[in-house]
This record gives sequence, C-alpha cells and structure tokens, in this order.
Amino acid sequence: MVRKEIHCVRCNGHMGHVFDDGPKPTGLRYCVDGMSLEFTPTVDYVKLADPAAQTTPIDQLAQAVFAGGCFWCTEAVFEPVKGVIEVISGYAGGSKETANYTLVSKGQTKHAEAIRIVYDPEIVSYDTLMELFFTVAHDPTQLNRQGNDVGTQYRSAVFVSNDSQRQIVKAYIDKLQASKKLTNPIVTTIEPLTEFYTAEKYHQDYVSLNPNNPYVQQVAIPKVKKLVSKHGDLLKNQ
Repeated sequence: MVRKEIHCVRCNGHMGHVFDDGPKPTGLRYCVDGMSLEFTPTVDYVKLADPAAQTTPIDQLAQAVFAGGCFWCTEAVFEPVKGVIEVISGYAGGSKETANYTLVSKGQTKHAEAIRIVYDPEIVSYDTLMELFFTVAHDPTQLNRQGNDVGTQYRSAVFVSNDSQRQIVKAYIDKLQASKKLTNPIVTTIEPLTEFYTAEKYHQDYVSLNPNNPYVQQVAIPKVKKLVSKHGDLLKNQ
C-alpha cells in the first residue's frame, strides 16, 4: 500500500492522504481532514479572500525559514508584513519523530523553534525579510538563547533550501557584521532545510489569539511595536 500526502495548492498545508488500496474503478481511497472538505480548483483559487493570492500564482510564491527564539514572537513580527501570505510556526533541524513541543522544549532533539514564511517576492524581498529577522525579530548575537529562553531549540538560525540561498544569507551576515551596528559577534547558523514540521495547532497565531498573555506582553508585543515604529512602510494596508 502506498500513501501519498495531499497538500493545499495555495499554502502547501496538509489536507490528508490518498491510498492505493481503494475500491474500483479508481483503486483510490481518500482520508481527508474535515476542515479541508471545501475544495477550490486551482483555476479558481484567486477568488479566495487573501488579497495577496488574488494576483500571485502559487508557483511564484517563495518561502523563508527562520529560527530566533520562541516562534510565537517571530511569527508575530512577520504576519503584518506586506507581501507575506502566511507564517507557520514549527520545527526544523531534527527528525520527524521528535517534532513535537513536549520533546523540543527539552532541548535535546536538534530541532529549533522556527517559522516558515510564505511570501510574494514581487512585493517583499528575501533581503527585506532577513533584515527584519536580524534587526527586529530577535537578537542574532545570543548563542542558544533569546533572553530568558535558553537552549539549542532557541538558537538563531536560517534554514536554506539551496546553495544560492546559503550564499545570500552568508553575504548578508558578513555585511551586517562589518557594519558594526551590532556590538557582539553574530552567532546565527546557516543550516540546510531538510524538512519543516508544522507545530501543534495551539501554537499558530498565538500572539494574535492571546494578546493578554504575560509572556506575549513582555516579549512579543515589544518586537511588534519595534516593527511598526521602524518599518511602518512595510506593513499591510499602508
């Protein structure tokens, strides 16, 4: 029996599986998540609500995967940015078997708390996303920690899909370090993106859904305020 995963054509989100042990005439059996039952054909997906999706074919979108401390905070920084279609909290750097919060939070899985940013490169560039990551979303000079969050799961890292992307990130880091804008050395690692594992549902959109959480108030909200004050021109609806 062969199992194939079904992904959304817009956001690449998991929708379910299709198996080859089904009844005739197709021989296929579908196991689809209940929330995914309202399908939209590819030719009609521009009619959906997301304004960015209305003008950008799915095959022209790009992705960036960053890790810089708690993913609640980094997710909150990028969600308001113009050209960003979606930000997903998850895990990168470790195995599928250990990609869950209970294990990752112990700091022994090789995973980092990371975010996957799906964006339109015609509206926002990878360089701009890197600038926000290095200067707003986290402190790239802290080794295996962000503030009071300590452990390798909170490391500063950029996960790259190919060598070209690796060179772009390295050049940016070298330029930022040479600028002397940061007092201490940058410790951000550049790691291959072998797989990104979406985190548990309650971690998604955490800041927007829990604005009064004490941690959110103390750690995440100041980053969002910094984004607004320093880069207001990059915000959606501006």
